[in-house]
Amino acid sequence: MRIVLQRVERACVKVEGRAIGEIGKGFLLLVGVADSDTKEIADKMVNKICKLRIFEDENGKTNLSLADVGGEILVVSQFTLYADCKKGNRPSFIRAGAPDLANELYEYVAKQCRNFADKVETGEFGADMKVELLNDGPFTLMLDSDTM
Repeated sequence: MRIVLQRVERACVKVEGRAIGEIGKGFLLLVGVADSDTKEIADKMVNKICKLRIFEDENGKTNLSLADVGGEILVVSQFTLYADCKKGNRPSFIRAGAPDLANELYEYVAKQCRNFADKVETGEFGADMKVELLNDGPFTLMLDSDTM
């Protein structure tokens, strides 16, 4: 599983011009699933992400967690995180998880995030989505279950 975490002031995901998920201060999570991923891997990723201390305290140090700041989460599926660009000029997505498994784990990640944040919004799996965000920092992290 690969997750790009962006610390945001606000984020929104739209489908066909209509906002379907919107948050204020918190995390935008772009979630990519591989066929080898499991719920146990998802649990490990969500637990790590939601406990990261990457919000600034009163001294300007990144020392506060999502819960400490009452942060919100927007979860968006992103199979392109498994793009392989080694050969040619057209990326291969062969390492991305099969749609049924990817959707199941994407929804599971969102569900597990609700254990850490009062507001968790999502995109629409498989839809053509437009994501808007105001990155705070900018502060962006890439988490890969293969290296955690």
